[in-house]
Amino acid sequence: MIRLLRSGGADGAVGARDADEQHRVSTPLELFFDLCFVVAVGQAGRELAHAIGQDQVGHGLTAYAAIFFAVWWPWMNYSWFASGFDPDDIPFRLATFAQIAGSLVIAAGVPRAFEDRDYRVMVAGYVLVRLAFASQWIRVHRDNPGLRTTALRWGGGVLVVQLLWVLLQWVHGTAFEDGYVILVVIELLVPYWAGRASQMPFHPYHIAERYGLFTLIVLGETVSAATVAIQEAMSDHEDIRELSALALGGLLIVFSAWWIYFAHEMGERLAQGSSAFLWGYGHYPVFASAAAIGAGTEVAAAWTTGSEHISAVLAAGSVTVPSAVFFVVVWALQARHFKNGWAQAIIPTMAAAVLLCTFAGGYAVILAGSCCALAVVLGTVAERSQAGGEDAAQPV
Repeated sequence: MIRLLRSGGADGAVGARDADEQHRVSTPLELFFDLCFVVAVGQAGRELAHAIGQDQVGHGLTAYAAIFFAVWWPWMNYSWFASGFDPDDIPFRLATFAQIAGSLVIAAGVPRAFEDRDYRVMVAGYVLVRLAFASQWIRVHRDNPGLRTTALRWGGGVLVVQLLWVLLQWVHGTAFEDGYVILVVIELLVPYWAGRASQMPFHPYHIAERYGLFTLIVLGETVSAATVAIQEAMSDHEDIRELSALALGGLLIVFSAWWIYFAHEMGERLAQGSSAFLWGYGHYPVFASAAAIGAGTEVAAAWTTGSEHISAVLAAGSVTVPSAVFFVVVWALQARHFKNGWAQAIIPTMAAAVLLCTFAGGYAVILAGSCCALAVVLGTVAERSQAGGEDAAQPV
């Protein structure tokens, strides 16, 4: 049975939710939203792997960055809005379903964007997502006098930018690429401009959980993509030693990524006034690099069987580079705030070691995974040492 107006009144009003609400967790609708959005993430990863395998690294990375923005930005906006409002009534659910439909259109347009540099389908899906999102701010403007300027700037800003996205489709070549970058910058500035009127309400523990869950889903997509790639490679390759090393190394990297990301509760830090704005925006490279690890594993598996004619360094770097980016950004956003002394240097040192492993060729991934596992062990030892051995189970 549909629950109406969880945070509003019987007249369909949408009120801000209590930032101190107890036992606030992600809703089934939010989880469904995440799972559908990660479809586009998987598509982008597969196309990135194909581009790298064809030695089109520059084009692949550029297209991947552009497409990932079209996934990450709507996801982030929805998550923060739902944290502050989310009445869970019929209009909210329908708007959410419309955004999910738009994300699937984005996913459908990913291959065309990579192969033909044709972003029309992807932009159509993106505009659909954003229009549905803007409709929610109309309700906030109607029902919250204290937030009307913020809601007007948010909703109005989003609507204007969507018109510009549509007009951009009549521009081609370098002008289109420049216009794309300009519109991305404008999209990023809309929340800042809206926030100048009044601070948007949010639940710090709920936001921390939302980001953590999406990180989990992206890492899961990475494991799935890598598993399929290695399985296909094994069917065409008799000597499985290098593939086994690749599989083990990839698992060690992903396990370490999970361990380091979830080592500490970020909700408490966000509640204490840490810069939620920078932390939220900073997750773009976290999500993008996590997904790219799976794409890189696909490239490395294909190179091992000889089906991709690229250098050993490029094949290895397709895994080690995004891994290093993930660990450095997670350290900058989270881990460094919970460490003291020599423990501060563990993760950055590990990231540098992972990058150096790139030059090891076919066994680079297992070496990189070993570096990650060693860093987790050293971090656990450091944590126990700083805590005086009181909690032997405390993670890195």
